[in-house]
Amino acid sequence: MMTTGQGSKWLQALSSEPETSENVSVVAPQPPTGPQHPQKGVRLRTGSTVPRQEVQGPAPAFWVMGTHGGAGESTLAALLDGAVGTERTWPIRAERPPTPDQDRVVLVCRSNMTGLRSAQQVAIEYASGALPGVLAGLVIVADAPTKLPKVLSDMAKILTGTVPHTWRLPWVDTWRRELVPEINDLPRNAKALLDHIQLHAVAVGNTK
Repeated sequence: MMTTGQGSKWLQALSSEPETSENVSVVAPQPPTGPQHPQKGVRLRTGSTVPRQEVQGPAPAFWVMGTHGGAGESTLAALLDGAVGTERTWPIRAERPPTPDQDRVVLVCRSNMTGLRSAQQVAIEYASGALPGVLAGLVIVADAPTKLPKVLSDMAKILTGTVPHTWRLPWVDTWRRELVPEINDLPRNAKALLDHIQLHAVAVGNTK
């Protein structure tokens, strides 16, 4: 679980004059591409219910929820500081009032149609106000080393407008042969992408 010190290094990047150190990546915040809160008028599709799991205790830095099997939930959670996987469920709390800590959730899906559709379902349910906590964004993990066909590319663009932030994680061939993902296997632009995910996932709910 991330400590206050770990979280604050990412919140530094939101200030106009972030503190710098050898151990802190300085990344600029990105403007949201979609709604940051549930919206009036969004209705659930018939029979659409995202799996939920009750959680207790202090919230982690943020949760990582795979929207389908094989999405890359465990891989992403292992690469991000303080992240905890949810085993493809949305975290909910039974206590009243809820914990004062924000339950922040980062979704992750593959770039195939099954993955994109499943992420869309969660985004719609969150937008309707049916899911507690805060949706920080969506990570779309490449399902193949080739360029996305137009139908999938168009679907990914639609998803970009339904969540606060969207990040595209490229295909990493070496991960197919490893039991534990290695961040050093990532290309430089993908490492920078992880910094952006970390920044926005930690910051959501802390800024106005």
